[in-house]
Amino acid sequence: MRHRLSLEEYTSGILAGDRLVLSRAITIIESRLTADKDLAAQILRQILPRTGNSLRIGITGIPGVGKSTFIEAFGKQVTSLGKSVAVLAIDPSSKKSGGSILGDKTRMEELSRNSLAFIRPSPTGLSLGGVARSTRETMLLCEAGGFDVILIETVGVGQSETLVKGMTDFFLLLMLAGAGDELQGIKKGIMEMADLIAINKADGLNKDAAMRAVAEYQQALHLFPKTESGFISKAVPCSALENTGIAAIWDEMMRFFDITRKNGFFEKNRQLQNLDWMHDYIRQTLEEQFYNSPVVKRKLTSLEEAVGNNLEPPLSAARQLIDIFMKNG
Repeated sequence: MRHRLSLEEYTSGILAGDRLVLSRAITIIESRLTADKDLAAQILRQILPRTGNSLRIGITGIPGVGKSTFIEAFGKQVTSLGKSVAVLAIDPSSKKSGGSILGDKTRMEELSRNSLAFIRPSPTGLSLGGVARSTRETMLLCEAGGFDVILIETVGVGQSETLVKGMTDFFLLLMLAGAGDELQGIKKGIMEMADLIAINKADGLNKDAAMRAVAEYQQALHLFPKTESGFISKAVPCSALENTGIAAIWDEMMRFFDITRKNGFFEKNRQLQNLDWMHDYIRQTLEEQFYNSPVVKRKLTSLEEAVGNNLEPPLSAARQLIDIFMKNG
């Protein structure tokens, strides 16, 4: 059995940039064991003063857009500037399918060998809220470990975009030319969240179509209301395969950070995110305590059957369970 590190060993190792200690600390963060949760809270408290200095960038995109290839190309761009980068993934689909994030790590083979890069897949089997919490806390550990840039990738499509938007400073949406009308339903909501839209695979025979898509998305962006950040979103072409347009995307991000730091949005956004994280944690912790309560467990199955068979109104069943929990909690 591997020797368990002390709080001091975890803290000093993380702050010294020890990747092995960082990885072990992230495992503690992801653990559901009570003892590990207590240790994780202590580690976070110790390293908190050294967090907050990284640029937090969220990256999402439709299936098949080439996120892994893009992130590898973008990560290499960042490290070529002498900056260190940590890549984290948030995967709400992993509970059902096992996800693809481990595959993502192998597809980023060059980046994973880069001494300035660190790639950490999300844990499988966690609820969406659990993965989100784990990713937030992992991000703080990476910041304390001295990484200049944190990239948070969404693997699924849906609620995960909102979660990643809520924990990053800049949100990049990757799209394809001619992706199909079936995506129209998800496009608008995600587009409104995006600080920049990049049309990937603008290469070869697809280049002309990609440039037309850039013009179309640019036109669509003009219809959206002005953002609170003061940054005017735009659409740009890129090819992760040919490594074109990647540097321009980094330049746009730098322009965003310059604008938002000057107008105060950057700091305000982070303050609001911290408050949201606190309330999310309260909700998740209370939910865990509720469903782990022995008295709730004893009553839950029979009430679920009653509700399922239309013998008990859902609201009434919920109230009964909450009352039991409150009286015995």
